[in-house]
Parts: sequence; C-alpha cells; structure tokens
Amino acid sequence: MTITQRLSVLAFVAGFICSHTAFGADAPVLKPKQTYKIGFSQCESNNPWRIAETESVKQACAKRGYQLVYTDAAGSAAKQVADINSMIAQGVDAILLAPREEKPLVPAVMAAKKAGIPLVLLDRRTDETATKPGRDYLTFIGSDFVDEGKRAADWLAKATNQKATIIELLGTTGSSPANDRHKGFADELKQYPNMKIVASQSGDFARDKGRQVAETLLQAHPDATAIYAHNDEMALGAIAALEAAGKKAGKDVTVVSIDGEKDGVQAIADGKMGVSVECNPRLGDKGLDALLASSKGEKVPDWIKSDDHLFDSSNAKENVATAY
Repeated sequence: MTITQRLSVLAFVAGFICSHTAFGADAPVLKPKQTYKIGFSQCESNNPWRIAETESVKQACAKRGYQLVYTDAAGSAAKQVADINSMIAQGVDAILLAPREEKPLVPAVMAAKKAGIPLVLLDRRTDETATKPGRDYLTFIGSDFVDEGKRAADWLAKATNQKATIIELLGTTGSSPANDRHKGFADELKQYPNMKIVASQSGDFARDKGRQVAETLLQAHPDATAIYAHNDEMALGAIAALEAAGKKAGKDVTVVSIDGEKDGVQAIADGKMGVSVECNPRLGDKGLDALLASSKGEKVPDWIKSDDHLFDSSNAKENVATAY
C-alpha cells in the first residue's frame, strides 16, 4: 500500500470515527428527573386501533404526572417528520413515535438522536437498514407482525381443510405491519399447495377503502373462498362488500384478520368473521417503563413484544366487552 493510499484510509477512518462520535455510539437514554415532558407523535387517528393507542399513552403520562406533547400527523409522513422536529425544538425529554412509514421517518429518528433525546418506536419500525435499536433509538415496542400473518394462515388452513382461493387486503404500503403480515402469511402458505393468494391490493388499513378494494377484487375473482385482511377495519369493510354482493361472510367466504378490535371480535361472535389475531394497541405503559429503565442505567431490550392473543368462535363472546 502506498503512502497516499494509507493516508486515504486513515482519513476515511478518522472521518467515520468523528461522524460516529458526533451522533453517539449508543442511543440517547432518559436523564433522571422528578418529572418529564413526553412527546408522542401519532401517525393518524382514523381507526379504533390508533385511538386506543393514543388513549393508552395519555393515560400512562397522566397517572405519572408527566406533561404530554401530542401531535397527529393525519396520515402524512412529511407532517410527522415536522412534528418530531417541533418536539425537539420544544425541548421534550423523550419521544414516543408511531411511524406512518418505514423509510420517510428515518430523518426524524436521526434528528432526535442528534439532539440527545431518547426515542421509542411504538407499533411500527423505521427502515432497519438505516436505523437500529440501541444505536439510533432506544427500543421498538410492538407485536411480531410476521408471526401474526403466520398464525392467521395456520388458522385458515385448519378452517378450510387446507384448500382456499384467497383475496388479500394489504395494509398501508411501505409500513412494517403490511410488509411483515404479508410475508408471514405468504411464507406459511408455501406448505399448503391448495391455498393460493389470487389477488393482493392495499386498503390502507381503512374500513371504507377496504370495502371498495374488496368489491373490486370480488368482481375480478368471484370464486374466492377466503379473504385475508391485514386489520379488522379492512375485514369489516370486506364483510360489507360480501353482503352487498349477496354472499354470506363466514359461510360462502371465510374472513380472517388481525388486530382484535371490538367490532372485529363482535363480528366473530356473530359468525361473520373467522379469526382475529390480536395486535395489542395499549403500549403507553410499556413505552414509559422502557424510558424509565434507561434512566436507571438498566439494559433495555431492542424489542419489547406486546402481549397478543387470538380471538375465534371459542372465546369471542366473552372478550367483546374488554376489546378496544
């Protein structure tokens, strides 16, 4: 290696070290204080899941006497990045972030890190090629979305004797739940040769859009015997589409879903939906507990999993009252 090449390598290493040191080798942690100002950036509030998640954060902060700075991005990733920057400018002590999408929220995560503000991701991840728990943010708290899809596929296989023509209603394009719920479901179907997904389209996790997409896909695939929706809101929209088409949900077409919201659990009790794999939205306490653990110097896991159940005809009626 020539002297010039050695100098180039040394310059690169020095630059990397300086850059890495500027942002810190580890994610910021919560500084010990008597009370805190907590920022919570919600991506949208257009469905029961999001409303329940927001309420859990509000309750968790209220019972601890913490000040809450709350923002709702109304489905805009750009607004959510701006919301995080506003929280940083307001001097919050920590940020809870429920990302709209994976890639667009990376700048927000890195801005919080640069400002020395600990950040916890709730329910969705940011791009894992660009951000890492423990390095760029404190931790991710949420469900195993791949496993949710797997559990839905296994339940459907048992319910249909491993034979189904399936329409899939995808969640928000680019979001980790949509990506992972599709992967878990599709990968699990590989062991069931007579179960095929014939169409997949995004319903954006919304009931009415799910209904519209289901109507279109049912017209294109009238032989469909099952619908897999990435959340209960779209599943409920699909049930409305089936009824409008003169078909009986739960008899002519089996509907499987994820979330475990009250209307979804009621639909199972009514025999219109087969199963809903729970995705617990009550993450507020877990988020604050993780931040407080970091303030005491405790090691916070990279991933804190939610406590998720499964609702079907065996337990739906008894769980309607406590569902969100």
